[in-house]
Order: sequence, then C-alpha cells, then structure tokens
Amino acid sequence: MSVVTQASTQMGLSAPASARLRPDMTPQMAVQTLLDAGDTQDALKLLARLLPKRYAVAWLLQCARDQPLGLEDKAGASLAEKWVREPNEDNRRAAYEFANAGGYRSLGAWLAAAAGWSGGSLAPATQETPVPPAEHLTARATVAAINLMAALVEEQFQARRTAFIERAMSLLTANADAHR
Repeated sequence: MSVVTQASTQMGLSAPASARLRPDMTPQMAVQTLLDAGDTQDALKLLARLLPKRYAVAWLLQCARDQPLGLEDKAGASLAEKWVREPNEDNRRAAYEFANAGGYRSLGAWLAAAAGWSGGSLAPATQETPVPPAEHLTARATVAAINLMAALVEEQFQARRTAFIERAMSLLTANADAHR
C-alpha cells in the first residue's frame, strides 16, 4: 500500500477525495490535487498525516506565531515548542497532560495534543502498561488546530486554511528530498 493510500485511509478522507488519488502519486502531488479540486479539508488531513510528526507540530507553531493567542493558547504552544526543540518523553508527557487537563477545548490544548500524541504512552504516568497513541493522532490534532486557527477570522476561514496549508507544502517537499 502506498504512503498516500495508507494516509488517506487512516485520516478518513471523503470518497470523492479518495477517488482523486492514485497510488503512484507523490505526497506533494496528492495534496495539491485535492487542493486544486477544492477538497481543502481532505487536503489538510492528508498533508497533516504525510508530514513527520515534528514537522507537523513545527508547522502549527509557525502558523500560531501570527495569531492573537490567549494565555492558555500560548501555554499550549509553549509546551509544543519545547517538545519540537527537545523531543523527549518528559516534554511530550507535559504537552499531553496539558491538553488532557484542558479537555481539548482550546487551541492551546490542540497545539499541545499534537506534540503529546506523538509517541510514548497515553496511560497515566503511574501505569506500567503503556498505551501508545495511534500513528495518526498527531495528524488529527494538527487538523483540529489548523481549523481552529483559520476560524479565528471566521469570514476568512477558507482563505486562511488554504494559506496555512500552502505554508506546509515546502515541508512536505523537504521531507521527500531528505528521504531520497
């Protein structure tokens, strides 16, 4: 199964969007095809899943820097940034705990969740048996955070979301180049 097909299945792309994709497409071609067809939400889902987790969280943080964030949102962004800079278990756990404590009700919680769901265990820290997150959870949190940021200016939601996606296309290209 191609990486594009697998990502499309994991992220639950719509039937029309899935029908536009071919297994031989590069990640960049697949996301651009969906954007060109007006399937912005599906393009966002696919992009978020195709990016390496650290790239996805770094992209969120880049987008968040230009937004008017409240204190809780800034706190979540700060924890996510700490994990991007030092992707260790302590930083991941701190981001996860913040998002969980906030009930995933704010942009900051979703920024932190993107880092918090990147690996490790979702079980309480005191539990010995690990409960690893599904591989696509960072992408799910990324989609939620991008949509929340785009909605900060409701009348420009679509344009803002597309602009955020376009920012990440170079990351997708950089990741592909690094794996050649």
